Formats: sequence, structure tokens, C-alpha cells
Amino acid sequence: MKNRLFLVFLLFNFGLSLLKAQDTPKKVYTFKIDNNIDPAMNRRVKVAMEEAERLESDLIFIEMDTYGGAVTDADEIRTRILESKTPVYVFINKDAASAGALISIACDSIYMAPGASIGAATVVNGVDGAAAPDKYQSYMRSMMRSTAEAKGRDPKIAEAMVDEKIEVEGISDAGSVITFSVSEAMKYGFCEGEFGSIEEILQSQGIRNAELIAYEEDTVDKIIAFFLSPAISGVLILIIIGGIYFELQTPGIGFPLLAAIIATLLYFIPYYLNGLADNWEILMFVIGVILLAVELFVIPGFGIFGVLGIIMILGGLVLGMLPNQDFNFDFVPASQLFGALLTVILAALASVGLVFWLTPKVNEWGAFRTITLSTTQDRSQGYTSSIYSENLKGKIGTVHSRLRPSGKVEIEGEIYDAYSRGEFLEQGEKIMVISTEGTSLRVKKLES
Repeated sequence: MKNRLFLVFLLFNFGLSLLKAQDTPKKVYTFKIDNNIDPAMNRRVKVAMEEAERLESDLIFIEMDTYGGAVTDADEIRTRILESKTPVYVFINKDAASAGALISIACDSIYMAPGASIGAATVVNGVDGAAAPDKYQSYMRSMMRSTAEAKGRDPKIAEAMVDEKIEVEGISDAGSVITFSVSEAMKYGFCEGEFGSIEEILQSQGIRNAELIAYEEDTVDKIIAFFLSPAISGVLILIIIGGIYFELQTPGIGFPLLAAIIATLLYFIPYYLNGLADNWEILMFVIGVILLAVELFVIPGFGIFGVLGIIMILGGLVLGMLPNQDFNFDFVPASQLFGALLTVILAALASVGLVFWLTPKVNEWGAFRTITLSTTQDRSQGYTSSIYSENLKGKIGTVHSRLRPSGKVEIEGEIYDAYSRGEFLEQGEKIMVISTEGTSLRVKKLES
């Protein structure tokens, strides 16, 4: 009798401990893949999963709704999920197409909302949506196959989601890729159940009182997102180009160069952290600046170095905004490529316009009067250092060395120091002397 009572007591305690374990709160970390799979999304997943690990979460839940994106980024996300020590579930809220299907298959469990779908993983280019060359399809097929095998799902079905030539008896015919509805995905082992929310899924698993921790962008991510805005990028490009121009034309002031350096850092660092700007694209920009400086200060005239410098500067700015792979734009969306080009071109044009508008006004600014000589030393004020005769006023000559805006001019075979009214005049252009002030002639371009 005592033995029976003791056995009942043990069974009671065991059942009670099971109930308590079932009611023990669990940390469930959730984040969303709700946009294109690109370097920015790749970084979000990386940061989210690292935070989930740091918080010692018991389960990671991905809420999925995407039409796909870059294969390389999808592969990195897939690998990160496969190597995760914490179980990873996915809840397909609407669509898990293409790269989204690959990421979903990598998860330990797949759940779907009513009306959701998974599949259609054919690799397409970013320009017109046409199927990419077979080497890309082959790479995607192998990833889908190996991922399905790793998670105990049918690898042939996974391959047939990519290649329309693969026929799976009773499921798909040759000529069309597989896309599963909820019921089809459940039937063939690509979905564990249909639910309306993550909370419903947790309840069905007997996980009560779970602590749901949702991923939120930190301050750094918000700052990065701010500077990735096309409008902000355009303003930074304007400052970069304008600062470089003013510093090259009036070396030694320092402020334009400092502004250009700060703007360059604020431009490239967010794109670099998001995986868009590569080292070679930043190097391309720097080389462009060096070539432009060589053209202006070392080599007379404006030729190949200047043209190459401008092209490399603008090219570095454009490429830094795009997720191209070593100058391969097959998977860069046409809209993104057009947006990057438009942003850089409009900012460059605005910068050029601003330069021409500001140049004559610079000396009028109080900030510049402290570091530049913006007044003339008139004879009426006691200055008598002029060595040029007033008879030179009205004389016609040519630019001997470029005026930027100061330089030298040639009049009747003699060389004189001169400066313009803010105009930049090239060698050989005709000029007329307006006045003789100080030790220089003030000239203007002679209109033909």
C-alpha cells in the first residue's frame, strides 16, 4: 500500500513538473523579411539573429513576405539560418517567392497564413525580369536541393521550384515551375500548418506565456537609413563636388576640402555598412579626385586626366549606391539603377550651377572676409604701389596662363599679372583691361 501511494506521489509530481515546464515563459525572438532580399535585408537578418543569440532566445521566428531578390544575399541568409544553434521557424504571411522560398526551406519549420504561397524560385535578371543564364539557375537549383535535403524535405520538389524543365510526377508538368498554395505545401511536406499569426502557432505548440521580443532598428540603423535616402545622398553629392571644385580652384582655404571629406564619409559609410559600396568603388572615387587634381595643377589644359577624373568620381558615386557584383548588373533592378544615375546626375548639375552662382559672391560673405583680401587698395586711401600705367585701361590682349580667377595676360607682347571678375578664362581667350588696381590688371572676357 505504501509503495502504491509513493508511486502515485511520484507520478503526480512528474505531471506537475511537466505542466510547470509547459507554462515556463520562453523567449521567442521575431523579425520580418518583408522587402526585397538585398544587402540591406541581409544586414537586418544578421543583426537580428546576433541579437537573438545575445538574448539567449529559445526560438527565432521570421515573418516572411517577399518576392525575392539577390541570390548572393539569399545564400548568406540561408547559411546563417542553417548554422543557427537556435531553432528558426518561418511564418509566411503572404509570399515566399524565389529567394524567399530558399530562405523558408532553410528553416526548421514552415507555417503559412491563409492564402499564402511558396515557390517560383527561377532566377531572373533585374532589367526586364527575364530568366537569367543557366549558370545562375544551376547554382540556385543546387542550393534549393541541398537545403531541402538538410531539412528533410523533398529535394526534387525544391529543384522544380527553380527549373521549369524538371517534372515531378503528380505535382507539376514540364514547362512550369512549382508554386505551392497552403494546402499543397502541407500535403508535400513544405508546410507544418496553416495559422493566422505567430501567437496562434506558439499556442498550437503548447508554448504558453511566451515572451515575444520583436526586432527594432537601433539608433545606428536609423542614422544609416536616413543617409541612404536618395534626397540626402543627393545633397551630400552636391557638397562633395562643390567642395572639391572650390578647393582645387582656391587651394589653401581648407573649408571646402573639409566639407567635401565629411560629405564623402557620410555618403560612403552607410552604403559600405549595408554591403552596397565595395572597397574598389571607393578607391575608384579617390583615384578620380587625384586625376582631377593632376589635371588642374600639373598638366596644362584640360584633357584625358580631367575627363577620366570626372568619370571616375561620378562612377564611384553611382556604383556605391548599387548592389552590383564586380560590375555585374544582371540582378540590379532597373528602377534602382535609374534612381542612382538620376540622383548623381541631378546632384552634379545642381553643384555646377551652385558653383557658378556662388563664385562671384564668395568674397561678400563675412566668413570669408577674415581669411581673404576682399577689398582693393585704392590710391585715394594712400596706396601707391601700382606699377601699371592707367594707359593700359581699355587695352585688348589674350590670356597667357589660365585665370582661376587670377593668372597672367599678354598685351602687346608684354606679360602682366591679372585677375577676372570671377570668370574662369582659358589660355588664348581674348580679354580687355577694365582697370589697373594694385599690382594686377582687372580684366574681362572680350565678347566677339
